[in-house]
Amino acid sequence: MPTRVNRQTVDLSPYPDLVVVYLGMRVNRLYGLRTLMGYGPQIGRSATDKPEGLLHHEPLLWSLFPMHVGIRQYWRDLPSLLSWARSEPHRHWWRNFLRDSGGTGFWHETYLIRGGMEAVYDDIPRQQGFAAFAPVHPARGPMFGSAARVGRPEDTIAPVVSEDELYTQGSGR
Repeated sequence: MPTRVNRQTVDLSPYPDLVVVYLGMRVNRLYGLRTLMGYGPQIGRSATDKPEGLLHHEPLLWSLFPMHVGIRQYWRDLPSLLSWARSEPHRHWWRNFLRDSGGTGFWHETYLIRGGMEAVYDDIPRQQGFAAFAPVHPARGPMFGSAARVGRPEDTIAPVVSEDELYTQGSGR
């Protein structure tokens, strides 16, 4: 059967520790547009700087109403991703977001080529992704950090905000 489809695939063998992460920011309240517009361009610029280990960055639009945008990133390995997430400017953004989401919700889902997946959903009012079908639990204790959630506690790097700091300094989440 002849075809006009240009069907291709990729060789991922040069990337044995590849990590793919989807992130989204959803406007939950009108004033959340300001939060989204403040973070969005900064995140785009940070990817342009090509942090160590970032292979590719793609912006995504999940919906216009409610406004829900995101990104998909491909990282060489989990330690590269976690190291960037604990560095500036990401560290600053995440600390500020956890103090006050500014009328927005944030989520991410992470997929590792060697196995393991994890997710976190902060102020997301409608369950989506894994949360649409899997049991949802508070991100506390062993479920607090992404490395532990994905089954790679050996790659744990101190979080931007510790669990104790997050829950005892007034955020109450």
